Amino acid sequence: WELFCLEHGIQPDGTFKNQSNKVNDDDSFATFFRETGTGKHVPRAIMVDLEQTVVDEVRTGTYRQLFHPEQLITGKEDAANNYARGHYTIGKDRIDLALDRIRKLTDACSGLQGFLIFHSFGGGTGSGFTSLLMERLSLDYGKKSKLEFAIYPAPQVSTAVVEPYNSILTTHTTLEHSDCAFMVDNEAIYDICRRNLDIDLLSSLCAP
Repeated sequence: WELFCLEHGIQPDGTFKNQSNKVNDDDSFATFFRETGTGKHVPRAIMVDLEQTVVDEVRTGTYRQLFHPEQLITGKEDAANNYARGHYTIGKDRIDLALDRIRKLTDACSGLQGFLIFHSFGGGTGSGFTSLLMERLSLDYGKKSKLEFAIYPAPQVSTAVVEPYNSILTTHTTLEHSDCAFMVDNEAIYDICRRNLDIDLLSSLCAP
């Protein structure tokens, strides 16, 4: 979202850097941002995680004023890298809340075309909860397109031995609910960060 804001000249608080740009340029930003009555631009997005750590970084980060609090959904415990917990138990407790927030966003759209879904295949939330969400989206929104942007696990940077099992289960479950999937290898992302962006993510992850 930082890149989307930079591309459209939107500041971390949701306002335009230069109001004249808003008048002169096209309104392509409206695909990803919704303008409020106060002139702020809020992302048309919901962030969901069954534990709070990652989403809390958004709540306290530079772009904390960009998102409405209702768009950031967390649970009280994570899925423990377990597809079943994300799909059938812990995730099931959060699915209705997530769908209600999605409904509010879609009601504000003048012409809903579909959904972009970003998730991992290896984690319990990314695999289990996302597959449950896509099943429910198919029920509630029929033929609306669902495009997946999925991070596929790699053995060299694996954080759990059950990642292959989670990947197989979520692939099978989402097969009939996804119109198009863009797969990204997790190790390839690390290589890009290290070689092209000079970011050593492995060192930061392994640091105490």
